[in-house]
Amino acid sequence: MMQGKQSIAFEKAPYIIASASIVGTKEGEGPLGKLFDMVGEEDHFGADNWEDAESGLQKDAVYLALKKANRKPEEIRYLFAGDLLGQSIATSFGIMNYQIPVFGLYGACSTCGEALSLGAVTVASGNATRVLCVTSSHFASAEKEFRFPLEYGNQRPLSASWTVTGSGAFIISSEAEKNARAKITGITTGKIIDYGLKDSMNMGACMAPAAADTIYQNLVDFGRKPEDYDRIITGDLGHVGQLALYDLLLEKNIDIGKQHMDCGIEMFDQESQDTHAGGSGCGCAATVLSAYILKQIEEGTWKRILFVPTGALLSKTSFNEGQTVPGIAHGVVIGGV
Repeated sequence: MMQGKQSIAFEKAPYIIASASIVGTKEGEGPLGKLFDMVGEEDHFGADNWEDAESGLQKDAVYLALKKANRKPEEIRYLFAGDLLGQSIATSFGIMNYQIPVFGLYGACSTCGEALSLGAVTVASGNATRVLCVTSSHFASAEKEFRFPLEYGNQRPLSASWTVTGSGAFIISSEAEKNARAKITGITTGKIIDYGLKDSMNMGACMAPAAADTIYQNLVDFGRKPEDYDRIITGDLGHVGQLALYDLLLEKNIDIGKQHMDCGIEMFDQESQDTHAGGSGCGCAATVLSAYILKQIEEGTWKRILFVPTGALLSKTSFNEGQTVPGIAHGVVIGGV
């Protein structure tokens, strides 16, 4: 099933049989607000702190996905999960009561792509009948983890993105089962790409080189052109990163302007919601995929898309020590059933 340098083409494509999306109040007020399965009335979601709120997002997203698939936790072989917080505490406290064997993942905002890739490989290789993939992020917990607590009231430059409060969960199966939403026909695993940028308030520019590298390699590995995809969808580049992505690919004579879409741009209304560059976070690409992208595939509007969540691989420690902000992006080829 190996394809080119970094890709896999599945001989028997695994199916996404169910998915769920939960978002916060700001996301619910955005252009996609009516498509999400659940929108919180307030961003604490009844919890005592932001971290517990994010754990609750994952717990509820998994519950909804299982309910939609009419499956019990014991019918899931493995769980692939991750978040942005130190030691992945949103994940560990959110999903531990399901008692599903778990692989904890960290790919920053690209974690949804990483989870879907590993889940698809596990199912396609015959090592599981069903797996569940879930990721999450929360604006307030991420600000506290990577920048400043909200009480500090720091100003944000126009290049800054807004971490999405949300969680997306997906059940991947070896069989279409009932009402399968889509199938994963291939993946392109990303490399760590570092252009030497150090601005944590311009994540789009930091991640764009990784997105460009993965998209280019996907096209080479599968022998495709941009027009072979109805959409090439990045996760978290926003308005600034989108322009950088276009420029980097044009250097290789690849123009994706007609096919490109970014989940961070689609999530918020730039004029009315004051999110500057757009959305980001593990929950950004995951919730847009579940609520909007898979809907377009189900309805036949799009036949085949390349889904490329992007992540910035930094921590408070690396940033404070003057390190650069490397990026990574994982590509997932998704088509109709």
